[in-house]
Amino acid sequence: MRRRAALAALLAALLATTAFLAAGCAGSTAPAASTAASDELTGSLTISAAASLGTAFDEIAAVFEAQHPGVDVRPISYDGSSTLANQIIEGAPVDVFASADEKNMAKVVDAGLAADPTLFASNTLVIVVPAGNPAGISSLADLAAPDATVVLCAPEVPCGAASQTLLANAGVTVTPASAEQNVTAVLTKVAEGEADAGLVYATDALGNADVESIVPDGAADVVNRYPIVALTDAPDADAAAAFVAFVAGDEGRAILARLGFGPA
Repeated sequence: MRRRAALAALLAALLATTAFLAAGCAGSTAPAASTAASDELTGSLTISAAASLGTAFDEIAAVFEAQHPGVDVRPISYDGSSTLANQIIEGAPVDVFASADEKNMAKVVDAGLAADPTLFASNTLVIVVPAGNPAGISSLADLAAPDATVVLCAPEVPCGAASQTLLANAGVTVTPASAEQNVTAVLTKVAEGEADAGLVYATDALGNADVESIVPDGAADVVNRYPIVALTDAPDADAAAAFVAFVAGDEGRAILARLGFGPA
């Protein structure tokens, strides 16, 4: 009987110890869960991007948010890179800047607002005409015809600078009916029949049923390369850096390639 009593007491002690250890282990897992939650990427992002990146960055932002539900990507500001660079230099609250050329990115870097941008894509120009090509445009030389109504990007905008280089290389002088502040405006005027032709990026004309595109001679020699950077004073620096890494990573580049962008 004494032996049974001793065994019963020992069993009770073992069960009590096991219960205590289980409770202790359960308690020790709570801080780990809390730490994991605190490591989850959070914050909000304000992004300024070249107009030609509109379709691509809308998709990229949606995928990025799905992968990081704690991050809110605010509606992206799309415009000419020169306009966006000036806004940032003048104090616009921006976390990430993506430019259609290195020149306008350099303005932001030289102002001490960012460092070490990453090249992530490239683009070339095409002649774009309204569907059906009513003016019969077929080459850069046709853009110089006296009766041709042509719209171009303004020279300070990346697509405008590239257009001037392309035309100069071909020995063609064009007096545009208007000089637009971003490539979207050029495409819109041509698509609506307000102009006979314009010069836009190949990605802008892709899939637009209202226009036709013509690859001019020399287009492959005038390449715009796109850099992206997280601004130095971005409030949610980790989220900004993660977005830049996503754009420049495999998933971002795959989206860009599918939409017609070339490699950096």
